[in-house]
Amino acid sequence: MIETGRIVIAGAGLGALYAALELAPRPVLVISPESLGEGASSAWAQGGVAAAMASHDTPEAHAADTLQAGAGTVDAKVAAMVTRVAREHIVDLTDLGTPFDRDAGGNYVMSREAAHSAARVVRVKGDQAGGKIMQTLITAVRTAPSVQVLENTQAVRLETEGSTVTGIWITRADAPSAPVLIKCPGVLLAGGGSGGLYAHTTNPPRIRGQVIGFAARAGARIADPEFVQFHPTAFDISEDPAPLATEALRGEGAVLVNSNGERFMLAEHPDAELAPRDIVARAIFAETQGGRRPMLDTREALGAEVLTRYPTVAETCARAGIDPVQDPIPVAVAAHYHMGGVEADLQGRTSLANLWVCGEASSTGLHGANRLASNGLLEALVYARNAAKDIASLDTPADVNEISPDFPPGGQDLDAAAVNDLREAMTTLAGVRRTAQGLKQALTAIARLEAEQAADENFTNMCATATLITAAALQRKESRGGHFRDDFPEPDPAQAHRTRITLDEALAIRDRIVSRL
Repeated sequence: MIETGRIVIAGAGLGALYAALELAPRPVLVISPESLGEGASSAWAQGGVAAAMASHDTPEAHAADTLQAGAGTVDAKVAAMVTRVAREHIVDLTDLGTPFDRDAGGNYVMSREAAHSAARVVRVKGDQAGGKIMQTLITAVRTAPSVQVLENTQAVRLETEGSTVTGIWITRADAPSAPVLIKCPGVLLAGGGSGGLYAHTTNPPRIRGQVIGFAARAGARIADPEFVQFHPTAFDISEDPAPLATEALRGEGAVLVNSNGERFMLAEHPDAELAPRDIVARAIFAETQGGRRPMLDTREALGAEVLTRYPTVAETCARAGIDPVQDPIPVAVAAHYHMGGVEADLQGRTSLANLWVCGEASSTGLHGANRLASNGLLEALVYARNAAKDIASLDTPADVNEISPDFPPGGQDLDAAAVNDLREAMTTLAGVRRTAQGLKQALTAIARLEAEQAADENFTNMCATATLITAAALQRKESRGGHFRDDFPEPDPAQAHRTRITLDEALAIRDRIVSRL
């Protein structure tokens, strides 16, 4: 066991690093599963940060779009707060050195994305916002004397006394080891979402719901776990994870066509390609299921400019042997963002004392049933600062030594076959389209896999989150936002509310299903 006066931040993405800087000069310890900057979903974000920066736009309009996209379950108070402070975070990131795109007059270049009523997404070099923001924050963190980063380590369990978090257990992330307990005054969870629980995902390989899972295992209340957003336009080039064809392409006028040359979104929604993501995702999924391969056609809208304005897309196309100037880009649906997570209040507090959460591992009420495009990075920034301000009220030492854990031998490598089985079950049975029968089959498969891999705490954390997603999806007998039930295809006004559930409650649902088989 190691005792420290540092605040421990589990995760190393945008929310984690921003919070670490906000907490300065208070000493913090950042737990990073990879080398800093690698393996974080934030660094892969292409679209940018949504904020009402233009003279023709307002925070109120941004909040209204957020409410509309969220399909009836957004917390209006949260949406108003987040959109109101969005501008100051863009300015602060600019002051830190983030090279946001600017025009000749020094104004921010804004992009319009799906379900936004205005162009309000601040970007960097077209499709490199996440990576460039992360580079800016990493540079600042590396030079911050109050921040210690433990690389190649991962959190696997919370230590609690009653309903109070007193520490966190960590292991090596690059090799098997027994866990080590770090006793600390407080923990901020900032470890990403759950996209990697699905076989087709845009998330980095390690992002598989572990942080949500171990928080739930400690008793933290979880909100909205059934709402998983599937990005409509991941590259369909047999890569895992699937590279992303940013939504900004559709904002610039790119259209979706199928292998018959039909522009199929025109019949699906008045906004066609800029309809809410869940509608576009289901339409693309239907084309795939029907054998009419969907593709994103940038030729008329962008021509050769796609190669210079969207370098990440151009690089992926080159790697796959696709010439987007001459041919459409094959696309498929992929798990992209988890609207659900550990329930957080306006200060990022969870239901457990001395535990905070920010970023995709959280559920704040901002996203509702369907996240508005580019609100994810914004939420991470806002709640990282809010949590940091709240954590600052803890009585912690002003100066503490760095820690150097000595990991004893033990542990085991993840069973790749079990992980693949879990991902396939989630994709097939709890994915874009769901039914009661399929969800019950998924819960049964999760229970079996968890029992077979009971000694692996990392896998247990994954199964906890998979169980929460699936049990909540079974309970929500309607379709809303990112949750679609073929057996209940319409929204039910009586269910226009958020889900709140504990792991014990989800396991009870799972146990009832399994016992009947």
